[in-house]
Amino acid sequence: MIARFAILKPVIALFWSARRGMLLAGAVLAATTVLAGIGLLGVSGWFITATAIAGLLPATAYAFDVFAPSAAIRLLALSRTAARYGERMTTHEATLSVLAALREKLFRGFAAPQAAQNLEARPARLLNRLTADIDALDSLYLRVLVPAAVAVLAAVATGIGLAFLNPLAGILAALFLIAAGLGISVRSALRAEKFSRRRAVGLEALRARTADLVNGQTELLTAGRLSAQLLAAKRADDYLLSCDEALNRIETNAGFSFGFATAVLLSAALLGMAWLAEQGTVSAPAAALGLLVCFAALEPFTALRRGAMELGRTLFSARRIAPRLSAPAEVRCPALPASGVAAGLEGVRLERHGNDQPVLTKINLAIAAGEKVAIIGPSGAGKTSLVQLLAGELQPSAGTVRALPSSLMTQRSQLFRDSIADNLRLAKPAATEHELWDALDAAGLAEHVKTLPAGLVTRLGEAGQGLSGGQSRRLALARFLLIDKPLWLLDEVTEGLDGETARDVLSRLFARAEDKTVVMITHNRREAEFTDRIIVLKDGRQFDECQSGTPEYDVVLQTLRRD
Repeated sequence: MIARFAILKPVIALFWSARRGMLLAGAVLAATTVLAGIGLLGVSGWFITATAIAGLLPATAYAFDVFAPSAAIRLLALSRTAARYGERMTTHEATLSVLAALREKLFRGFAAPQAAQNLEARPARLLNRLTADIDALDSLYLRVLVPAAVAVLAAVATGIGLAFLNPLAGILAALFLIAAGLGISVRSALRAEKFSRRRAVGLEALRARTADLVNGQTELLTAGRLSAQLLAAKRADDYLLSCDEALNRIETNAGFSFGFATAVLLSAALLGMAWLAEQGTVSAPAAALGLLVCFAALEPFTALRRGAMELGRTLFSARRIAPRLSAPAEVRCPALPASGVAAGLEGVRLERHGNDQPVLTKINLAIAAGEKVAIIGPSGAGKTSLVQLLAGELQPSAGTVRALPSSLMTQRSQLFRDSIADNLRLAKPAATEHELWDALDAAGLAEHVKTLPAGLVTRLGEAGQGLSGGQSRRLALARFLLIDKPLWLLDEVTEGLDGETARDVLSRLFARAEDKTVVMITHNRREAEFTDRIIVLKDGRQFDECQSGTPEYDVVLQTLRRD
């Protein structure tokens, strides 16, 4: 059982390191709230009973002090209200800030080389990790750790309070509260874990199938698979419903168990206090105080019922994301080459998981600093893989890769639903407004942005909506130009653009690349014409290369597509 909860260690460590002060303050305020509530109910019961007994005789009625208990009740009531307000503000603020940091850390992990490629095939998994799994962890502090600690503290405080009346009563009450409260909670959590796991899998399947249904309606209808996809989504929804019903039954049983434990404790407390009062060991007001203290001590344990159900989901979510939280950051940058060399590959072999044939084999290549190189070849020749090796996104199976720090631009540069300035600052967060305008001017987009009413703070839609295709590519180019790296890796950056726009983008790009080394993947002549050397890849092997100004270079250019 301890091993099951050990998976929470990296998550708890992140909570502790991120907002230690606020988390401790929230726990203290939560404990103050509960203890003030127990004291309030106990003192109120004692005061009402003592007042009723004192009022039976005039002498005792005049001698009875009503001011001190009244002041204590008022102090406890105000303390409970203030502590409850402060606890809600502190614990929720701390939790939300920790979850924001957790999402950032998890996203950075998924954005690491290879990890993003593995998730690209199953985007629903990434969505669930960043939403459902992270959301499940907010219960760890709010509904599990703090309520459990406060409940145990309340049990101990109740035992100590009752021990002043009768030591045996205090020990038995504390032991019963801890054993029953934690026992029911842990049992419910372990029973719910299996169905929470199934529910998470079912939710992921439902989201994925619904997204496929919405985004692929045309394709599904054309292939005659629309009804089948609807049926698949319905099966996932039914599976999710069965999991919810099972979890509801477990929660109902937990509620019944807590209710039964409450009845047992109150019955025992009532009989025990009545017997002590009859024996003259305690007074009637003290007996009422003991009974009401036991009643109030059950409140934090009954609140654990929700936490018990959430714990199963939390354990499963932590099991899915904790390994990435505890894994050390991997250094993927290639080693630096010798002076005067921008990139080099020696005896490089690259294999893909699940592919028997190597993607690249026996690649030997040296690119001088400041050189402009085009890599051409048929689809599947390994061009993109070679560039990913230079970028550090892939690691070779054999051989060595050395390269200067690089920046990569592809034909699929992503724009986000944000302002133009913030889209640019993804490349350089500290960029000044002058630097942003300079990059836009170099990309040929500054004049258009100046005509927009909001200028740089103009907000774009999803995937850059609000800009044309050419303008989106120019914005991506401006963002790329903000990255000051000596090695530029370009993967068909003008694909899909009309000839005039493509030539303008290339001209502006290479105008800023005088002191840069450029490695460009291309299929067309207009891009290759900007380079000093052409390297041909065929079947994952370096097939041939030719220098600019040679007849071989002109022959290779003639074989490329002219757009």
